[in-house]
Amino acid sequence: MKKFYISLLTITFLIVLSLSVFAADKPLIGLSFSDFTLERWVREAEEMTELAESMGAEVIVQEANHDPKIQNDQIENMVLQGADVILIVAEDGAAAATAVDAATEAGVKCIAYDRLIKSPNNAVYISFDNVEVGRAQARGVVAARDSGKFALLGGSPTDNNAVLVRQGQMEVLQPHIDSGQIEIVADQWVPNWDTAEALKIMENMLTATNNEIDAVVASNDSTALGAIEALRAQGLAGKVPISAQDATAAGCNAIAKGELTVSVYKDIRKLVPLSIEIAVKMAKGEAVEGLEEFSLAELTGENLQGTVPCRFLEVVGATKDNLYEVIVKSGYQSYDDVYKGVPEGERPPKI
Repeated sequence: MKKFYISLLTITFLIVLSLSVFAADKPLIGLSFSDFTLERWVREAEEMTELAESMGAEVIVQEANHDPKIQNDQIENMVLQGADVILIVAEDGAAAATAVDAATEAGVKCIAYDRLIKSPNNAVYISFDNVEVGRAQARGVVAARDSGKFALLGGSPTDNNAVLVRQGQMEVLQPHIDSGQIEIVADQWVPNWDTAEALKIMENMLTATNNEIDAVVASNDSTALGAIEALRAQGLAGKVPISAQDATAAGCNAIAKGELTVSVYKDIRKLVPLSIEIAVKMAKGEAVEGLEEFSLAELTGENLQGTVPCRFLEVVGATKDNLYEVIVKSGYQSYDDVYKGVPEGERPPKI
């Protein structure tokens, strides 16, 4: 009986040991999000988790509610929990550098997802071509109104994407400004890309200019939708061309209704799987191909040292002319969401 007992104990030990080894072999990926205020972050967190788990990884998801200190603390906690790789949507690209540097020193690789973190210790920065986002926005507005008084609504001042987007906007606008065709009569950045903040800012711009604004170059859907609300209150919605990005359901609906001119479509269905594929490869110590080194100086316009391996995906400007083809037909947004409230005769046929 004693031998039988020892045998069972040995078997139990071996089973526990094998399960521990199996668990240890599963990559642990941390997902650190700045916030879940924007529609896209909620969607991406869910899709990332599902995909990573389908690839045999375990996932930790945390959201910092727009607080850089909380985000850094959460990243530190993920390191302590044994994360192999942490994918970060930074609230503040400068503040998050501290957490990335500490995580890297602890042997944990960090991926700057969509928003640059200002550290040469980023294992990779994966995003869309944000300069081209700005170009596409400005081109869309200028195509509708190539002269007059323009207002600029920048993104969050703590998000380096906002800087890159503005760079692209000005590449298109500056020649028209230099020629005197376009006058910039208002220019402000919108904290946290927040709709309510954009509404207040746009209201103040309209008051300061006595409603004499001919076009608005806004930097994403949430800021544009706030601006549209302010324009609507003055009877100007649909009359003043305005740009955006993200092609959210609400943004696309505003395009269909003629209130928004262009929203730059960034297909997160390509960015999400690419980021998780990279994360899992890094967790397993495998090489990642298709990356290109960019200096922090050229990415930020600041005097920063070091380089970061990058991968940038293409973007497309969605307008009323190509909305159905680019957004609905591709399955990015549903027909019913995009054309909600649009009269039957003004909709394309539902195929």
